[in-house]
Amino acid sequence: MTSQWPNSPEPMLDELRDDHSHGGDIALRPLPSIHEPRGREDGRPTNRSDDDHVNPSQRLNPDTARLSPSRDPSRGAASHPSTRSSWDVTGSLPLDSRSMTTDHSSHALAQPSDEPPKPVVRRRERRIVVTPSQDRLVHRRLRGIHLSMIAVNATLGTGMYWRGGQILQLGGPLSTLLAFLLPGVLAWAVMQCITEMLCIWPIPGALSVYVSEFVDPELGIAIGITYWFTYAASFAALVATSAAEIHYWKPENKAFDGAVLYFLIPCFLVFLNCFRIDIYGWFEVISSSIKVVFLLVVICCMVAINVGGRLLLPSLSDRVIADEMIIAGTTHQIIGAGFWDHPIEYDHNAASSWFNSLAMSISIASFAYVGVEVVAASALEARWPNGNLRTNSDLSERSHEELLIGETVRFSSVYIPVLATIAYVLAGVLASFNIRRDDCRLPRLSWVANEKCDGITTNPSSSSSSGTTTSAFVAIAIEAGLSPLDHVFNNFLVFTALTCAGTNLYVASRALFGLVARLDDAPSQPWPLRLLAWFGKTNRHRVPMRAMILSALSFCWVPFLQLHGESANISMFIEILATMSTASVIIVWAFECWAFIRYYHCIYKHREALERWELSQVRRWDQRHYRDYPYRSHMQPFLGYMALAGCLFVLVVANSALLWKKFHPTPFLSTFLLQIVFFVVCIILKVFRGGSWSLVDLSNPDRVAEKIRKLHDIRLGAS
Repeated sequence: MTSQWPNSPEPMLDELRDDHSHGGDIALRPLPSIHEPRGREDGRPTNRSDDDHVNPSQRLNPDTARLSPSRDPSRGAASHPSTRSSWDVTGSLPLDSRSMTTDHSSHALAQPSDEPPKPVVRRRERRIVVTPSQDRLVHRRLRGIHLSMIAVNATLGTGMYWRGGQILQLGGPLSTLLAFLLPGVLAWAVMQCITEMLCIWPIPGALSVYVSEFVDPELGIAIGITYWFTYAASFAALVATSAAEIHYWKPENKAFDGAVLYFLIPCFLVFLNCFRIDIYGWFEVISSSIKVVFLLVVICCMVAINVGGRLLLPSLSDRVIADEMIIAGTTHQIIGAGFWDHPIEYDHNAASSWFNSLAMSISIASFAYVGVEVVAASALEARWPNGNLRTNSDLSERSHEELLIGETVRFSSVYIPVLATIAYVLAGVLASFNIRRDDCRLPRLSWVANEKCDGITTNPSSSSSSGTTTSAFVAIAIEAGLSPLDHVFNNFLVFTALTCAGTNLYVASRALFGLVARLDDAPSQPWPLRLLAWFGKTNRHRVPMRAMILSALSFCWVPFLQLHGESANISMFIEILATMSTASVIIVWAFECWAFIRYYHCIYKHREALERWELSQVRRWDQRHYRDYPYRSHMQPFLGYMALAGCLFVLVVANSALLWKKFHPTPFLSTFLLQIVFFVVCIILKVFRGGSWSLVDLSNPDRVAEKIRKLHDIRLGAS
């Protein structure tokens, strides 16, 4: 973490150096750890004593570059200078304040009896916790329900309403079941890995930091950029998708589309994201609750239609026959499991075999689970469940109160993937019971020709005429002859797309803020870094407004491309941009699994040293302090390896399955372009930053301990 100093700290350092009231030298370290125990000659920490605790309120104020006096919450006054762990407001260093005596002699080791003892040189070491300036901090005001509903809003998007029908048309009923189930299990496994690290370090840019610290620094930066791109591009793509769904009622009108759909609606979503985080959190709770109610309504309607709510019509256009059947009282039909008579039937125009169609379906269904990991982006604003504990100045209680953040984020991280999997599987299977696989109203792959359904547009990125649909549920309502229901379902789809777009903008802004908030904006830095650091500042409400505006403007021009009329190239470009988010988030998942695997083996290898040094919250196997470790994920490290293998399967096998039947540029660019760009960015960062081409060294216990303390410092500074 880099501090932003408004003025040079040299006067203060000179004052510290000139202070001779303590005897001995003073060693000032710029980024220390409050968890660091006493040192010894070889630099390795020994067991920490209670006398070495540091008051977390005693931090260096970066705005004034002066030392702030500590205050005892129980007394409401500044502590006396002679009291342990207190700072003198004048800058002088009291005898018992956060200093330690370190034995730098070599006689602590076994000495031969014939050698005279060497003199003992003692040095008092001052440790100062440096926090970011106030304009680089966010409020921690999100409750557990806020985190859960933000994850629900990001996950329950158009993937369920649109991708489900596309998978059914491509691979048949059985593929629909497996295509939603298998990526759901993968998402749960990935989140098990992320959650274990997130409960320890809920910090800004968490996903990027984990990869930087345990795999490779440049890879971590590339992961942060990729994650930001995922949600910034999805924001624009969802705005375009909602506009296409609105065209179900209103034919295309360039003036209305440009002014309302592509300008006013995104501006409204930006306006919502400008609110204070605790207020915005309740917007997420309300909108997510409405989406959950919509989902329950859809499921109930699917069941009702299947057991007898379908109007029996030989032709939907023959209203005369429909009227006669209504008079005769033969208006409804029980569908049951009739459409599952051929569960492995697939689209022969798109796939060469059923396994080919299943692999393609898995690639498509993975899009639906984009968002289960957003709790990692919002955890930096998670509140402390007990605000009173946060004012406790006794560091002996510090480990327990930091566990409370883990309690806040754990439910959202662990259970949202499970709930999303149940919702997707249930909705997809119910849809497969109520409509034929080859129904032309189902969405299909845009690059696959279908002579039977030529002339019917189902591409959500296409500005089509009134009456087309991209949702299997809307098509089922039409097929059932329940005319008002299709409009209700389409309202659900539009609301889902817009609320998901707003959440994606929130995630993009926090991802960018976490990436640039710790950059140094000093005049001596290169101007590109200073420019990026400028976007890492927050407003007076602690909202990263600059990062949010940049995220909204980055791809806001994409929906306006549809105003140029029907163009195959424009529709293909928007579809590629929307689909690229799937590949990008799977890349992030894969590297998070890799980071966790290396972290797991690291703390296992050095478990004895970590327990001996009593480093908090990383002693996974310490039975004496079992509750000190916030969360132990299941079946590790086997589950981590399986999750990594699953991500690689999706990235390599499932994505390439889209090209097995016939090569087409749309699926190739959608799935592999970003992977190529990702590794190119990594190479450029390596060259530009002069980074090492080897992975982070985790073999040295001293370096591992220092790395863990640094992560603890980032966590403390961000709180």
